[in-house]
Amino acid sequence: MPTAPAPYKVIANDFTAKIKSGELKPGDKLPSTRQIADQYDVSMNTAYRAMSLLHDRELITGQPGRGTYVAEPST
Repeated sequence: MPTAPAPYKVIANDFTAKIKSGELKPGDKLPSTRQIADQYDVSMNTAYRAMSLLHDRELITGQPGRGTYVAEPST
Protein backbone atom coordinates (compact mmCIF):
# COMPACT_ATOMS: atom_id res chain seq x y z
CA MET A 1 0.00 0.00 0.00
CA PRO A 2 1.53 3.37 -1.01
CA THR A 3 2.23 5.84 1.74
CA ALA A 4 1.74 9.57 1.54
CA PRO A 5 4.92 11.60 1.05
CA ALA A 6 6.33 13.37 4.08
CA PRO A 7 4.79 16.83 4.59
CA TYR A 8 8.12 18.60 4.03
CA LYS A 9 8.41 16.89 0.64
CA VAL A 10 4.88 17.96 -0.30
CA ILE A 11 5.76 21.58 0.52
CA ALA A 12 9.09 21.40 -1.33
CA ASN A 13 7.40 19.84 -4.35
CA ASP A 14 4.72 22.58 -4.34
CA PHE A 15 7.38 25.29 -4.40
CA THR A 16 9.42 23.36 -6.98
CA ALA A 17 6.38 23.21 -9.28
CA LYS A 18 5.75 26.95 -8.85
CA ILE A 19 9.38 27.73 -9.68
CA LYS A 20 9.51 25.39 -12.68
CA SER A 21 6.22 26.76 -14.07
CA GLY A 22 7.43 30.35 -13.78
CA GLU A 23 4.81 31.28 -11.19
CA LEU A 24 7.76 32.09 -8.93
CA LYS A 25 10.58 33.78 -10.82
CA PRO A 26 14.27 34.21 -9.99
CA GLY A 27 14.62 36.94 -7.40
CA ASP A 28 11.09 36.50 -6.00
CA LYS A 29 11.02 36.53 -2.21
CA LEU A 30 9.55 33.45 -0.57
CA PRO A 31 7.35 33.53 2.52
CA SER A 32 9.09 33.16 5.86
CA THR A 33 9.41 29.74 7.45
CA ARG A 34 6.73 30.77 9.96
CA GLN A 35 4.37 31.83 7.16
CA ILE A 36 4.94 28.53 5.36
CA ALA A 37 4.32 26.58 8.58
CA ASP A 38 1.05 28.47 9.10
CA GLN A 39 -0.02 28.13 5.45
CA TYR A 40 0.54 24.37 5.36
CA ASP A 41 -0.47 23.81 9.01
CA VAL A 42 2.83 22.14 9.88
CA SER A 43 5.53 22.68 12.49
CA MET A 44 8.33 25.18 12.00
CA ASN A 45 10.74 22.24 11.77
CA THR A 46 8.76 20.73 8.87
CA ALA A 47 8.73 24.07 7.04
CA TYR A 48 12.47 24.46 7.67
CA ARG A 49 13.12 20.96 6.26
CA ALA A 50 11.13 21.87 3.13
CA MET A 51 13.21 25.02 2.63
CA SER A 52 16.38 23.04 3.25
CA LEU A 53 15.37 20.58 0.54
CA LEU A 54 14.73 23.42 -1.91
CA HIS A 55 18.15 24.83 -1.06
CA ASP A 56 19.72 21.40 -1.68
CA ARG A 57 17.95 21.36 -5.06
CA GLU A 58 19.58 24.77 -5.72
CA LEU A 59 16.18 26.36 -6.32
CA ILE A 60 16.38 28.94 -3.55
CA THR A 61 19.02 31.04 -1.89
CA GLY A 62 19.05 32.61 1.55
CA GLN A 63 20.25 36.11 2.23
CA PRO A 64 20.94 36.53 5.95
CA GLY A 65 18.79 39.27 7.43
CA ARG A 66 16.83 39.72 4.20
CA GLY A 67 14.99 36.47 3.49
CA THR A 68 14.86 33.59 1.07
CA TYR A 69 14.63 34.09 -2.67
CA VAL A 70 14.18 32.02 -5.80
CA ALA A 71 17.67 31.34 -7.15
CA GLU A 72 18.82 32.13 -10.66
CA PRO A 73 18.71 28.94 -12.76
CA SER A 74 22.01 27.07 -12.75
CA THR A 75 23.58 26.46 -16.12
